Amino acid sequence: MSARPKLVVGLGNPGKEYEGTRHNIGFAVLDRLAEKFGCSFRSKWRFSAKIAEAAAGDAGKVVLAKPQTFMNRSGSAVNTLLKWLKVEPGQLLVIVDDADLPLGQIRLRVAGGSGGHNGLRSIIETLGGNEEFARLRVGIGRSAPLGADISGHVLGRFAPPERELAGQAVAAAVEAVDCCLREGLTEAMNQFNRKKSAD
Repeated sequence: MSARPKLVVGLGNPGKEYEGTRHNIGFAVLDRLAEKFGCSFRSKWRFSAKIAEAAAGDAGKVVLAKPQTFMNRSGSAVNTLLKWLKVEPGQLLVIVDDADLPLGQIRLRVAGGSGGHNGLRSIIETLGGNEEFARLRVGIGRSAPLGADISGHVLGRFAPPERELAGQAVAAAVEAVDCCLREGLTEAMNQFNRKKSAD
């Protein structure tokens, strides 16, 4: 697997009605990354995505992408972008919301299954079952027991008491991606996967 991603994808749903929802935290991280790198998104309809090209120091050029296909069909946009860039899934980093992680925590993985996330499932299916791509999970917490329907939760917005933690998670995710690009996935995992200690 490549030590440094060349394509960073944040997952979410397009449209104003989904802005600020828990499910769109991947988009929020990408927006903050674009600010950090001083680049801006442009709609590229042949990729069904909004993309920005960033210069990440000695890591070189990296493409940031927000698929506009809706979450459940994210794979088609990701696959098209991989082919256009001529990069392998091992050079892909996907940022997703995770209801199984406490709000405010993040977790980097170099590979793995979908964990029940429809966006990841779509990408894996479109890549012919290939799960060998990195993902950064951003915790949004869970409002119901395991196995219960949480669609209302993930499509809802953060309550006022949650917003500070959500903002901290987005900021941490931006720093983790920056570390991935500059120092590699292994170093980023060592730095950012340490579990937050209870206060």
